[in-house]
Amino acid sequence: MPKFAANLTMMFNEVAFPQRFAAAAAAGFKAVEFLFPYDYTAHEVASWLQENKLENVLFNLPPGDWAAGERGIAALPGREEEFRAGVARGIEYALALGTKRLHVMAGLIPAGADLRIHREVYLGNLRHAARELATHGISLLIEPINGRDMPGYFLHTQAQAHALREESGAPNVKVQMDFYHAQIVEGDLAQTFRKNLDGIGHVQIASVPARNEPDDGEVNYPYLFRLLDEFGYEGWIGCEYRPRGATLDGLGWLAAATTQGVQK
Repeated sequence: MPKFAANLTMMFNEVAFPQRFAAAAAAGFKAVEFLFPYDYTAHEVASWLQENKLENVLFNLPPGDWAAGERGIAALPGREEEFRAGVARGIEYALALGTKRLHVMAGLIPAGADLRIHREVYLGNLRHAARELATHGISLLIEPINGRDMPGYFLHTQAQAHALREESGAPNVKVQMDFYHAQIVEGDLAQTFRKNLDGIGHVQIASVPARNEPDDGEVNYPYLFRLLDEFGYEGWIGCEYRPRGATLDGLGWLAAATTQGVQK
């Protein structure tokens, strides 16, 4: 059955980040994900997970200067040494937290740039990160992101991501399929998932177009949850959405999924 992980960057913003672990556990979640843990020591984050008996299923490698608008550096020429240092830092946290999946953000590509150069840099960085992570049994995830939310992002489509995954030659490189982004860019979610199941390492959800709770909008999530069961997907589903109001007030969709036999 699908398993849901609360995204603590997006959810439970009623309290500060350190308190969101307890809030998620109290709401019934057994696992969490978040964008970045680096504002806190690995020991601190590990203690919050342990105190609340939570599994951390995912976080991102360092993305460059996030506050300045950078959204990853893996596809940016000239940033290779910084990228490698970020891989080492991410592994340090992953080992402390027991995390088995790290997402690497590709970055924003300037208009008119030579995409062949960026692709070559990206593949080189993927191969390096995958080798380093493989020694610790960690998967490296890449994610297509829609151009409406993140104009200029290097990865857009599922087909593009899976082609790069295969070209990397690394068995621990997987695609993070966020149904929210995939619906905006290309739709056809069920068949795209079916086609690429073996290469998908993580799933995320949110309503389209508002990116709120997955109980409204264009995507029929109850149908997709049943389908993931039929396909035998055994990974986590990250709840990467922005609650319309208080997080707890919007968890009716999860209660309904549980009633229908889908477990948290």
